[in-house]
This record gives sequence, structure tokens and C-alpha cells, in this order.
Amino acid sequence: MASSGPARSAEEPPPPEPPAEQKTPPLPPAQEEFSFLPLVHDIIKCMDKDSQDVHQVLNELKNKFQEMRKLISSMPGIGVSPEQQQQQLQNLREQVRTKNELLQKYKSLCMFEIPKE
Repeated sequence: MASSGPARSAEEPPPPEPPAEQKTPPLPPAQEEFSFLPLVHDIIKCMDKDSQDVHQVLNELKNKFQEMRKLISSMPGIGVSPEQQQQQLQNLREQVRTKNELLQKYKSLCMFEIPKE
């Protein structure tokens, strides 16, 4: 029987499979994308010059507001009330406290050798 790869002994475990491709979260937009000030500045400049471009810049500002509203409404947890957030925080703190207690209990059982440095 011919093998396409190098021979392995029967005791050697198979090589680990490469990790599944993890979906990375999308990068947040640059901070400049959240700023309305440049558009407001452009509107003021257009009004000072009596330019006809003011309507175009006003529409850009309106579109930016709509984009930001859409972004804010899609944020995780935006629909959670402050009371619910406090309850979640309290639950998580309780979990941390319980896990710390368990960790201390397991450490005191002397089942694990903890190297001292």
C-alpha cells in the first residue's frame, strides 16, 4: 500500500485539523464618518456665498442623519432597558463571584500542583 504522505507510527496522533475560519466582526467605521461638523461647515459656507449647492449639502446631512439612525438602531442591546441592563450586570457579577468561590475551593483541595515562582 503506497502512502502519499510521510509514514506515521501507530502511536502518533493525527495532525490537528486547521481551525475553522472564524468570522471576524466588521471593523467600525472611521471616526470621521460619525462627524456632522464638516457638513454643517459646508452648509454655512454655501449660505455665505449664496451658493445653489446648499440644497445638495443639506441632503447629504439628511442622509448622514438617516445612516446614523439606522446604525444606532442596529446596535446590539439598544432595545434593552436600563433596568434590564442592571439586572444582567447583577447576574454576571453573581456568576463571577460564584466562579471565584469555586476556583478557591478547587485550589484548596490540593489536587493541582501550582508552581510557585
